[in-house]
Amino acid sequence: MRMRIVIAGGHGQVALRLERLLHGRGDEVAGIIRDPGQEGDLLAAGAEPVVCDLESSSAADVARHLEGADAAVFAAGAGPGSGQARKDTVDRAACALFADAAEAAGVRRFIVVSAMGADREPPGGTDPVFAAYLRAKGAADADVRGRAGLDSTIVRPGRLTDDPGTGMVALATSTGRGAVPRDDVAAVIAALLSEPRTAGQTLELISGDVRVDDAVANAAS
Repeated sequence: MRMRIVIAGGHGQVALRLERLLHGRGDEVAGIIRDPGQEGDLLAAGAEPVVCDLESSSAADVARHLEGADAAVFAAGAGPGSGQARKDTVDRAACALFADAAEAAGVRRFIVVSAMGADREPPGGTDPVFAAYLRAKGAADADVRGRAGLDSTIVRPGRLTDDPGTGMVALATSTGRGAVPRDDVAAVIAALLSEPRTAGQTLELISGDVRVDDAVANAAS
C-alpha cells in the first residue's frame, strides 16, 4: 500500500537514504528542512522538500505539513559543532513539537531516530556536549513514549558508519554496543513503517546476522 511519510530532518544522512528507499518502493515522501539550499538534494532523493524551521515554528504550523500523512519520522538533530543549548532545542524540543504536530494532524504512526545510551545518565567524564545530546534524546524518547495519541517506535542505532549496507542487523530491546551503516538504519526504518505491531517499543540497532525484514518481523512478534 502506498504511504505518505513526512520526515523531520530530511537532509540528514539517514533521512536522505530513507527518502530514496521510500521513493523507490513507491511511497510519497516529504522531507522537512530548514535551509532552502538543501531542496535539490531532497528532490534528487525523490522527496518533496518542505522548508520549515522546527526551532521557531508552532505545532499548528508543522501540523499543516503533516495533514494527510500516514506516518511521521523524526530524524532531525542539531548536528556536529552545535553546543549544549541546541541539543535541547533540536534533539528534545523539536521532537516534542513534531509529536505535537503529528497528534494534531491525526498521524498516529511515529518513528524516532534516537541514540544508543539515551536511556541512562551519561557516565562521568563524558564530553559535556555529548552528554547534553544523550540527555536530550532520552527526554525526547520519554515524551514520545508517554503519548497515547501516537503509535510510536523508537530506534536507537549504535555508532553510525558510511560503509555500504549489508542488510544484516541485530534489532532488539538490548543489543550491546556496536556499529551500523546508515544504509541499514534507513532500511530498518523503512521496514518499521510497514510494521505497526512494533508500536510502543524502543529498539537498539547494530550490525548483525539477521536480514532486516526478518529482524523487524521478530521484533513485532
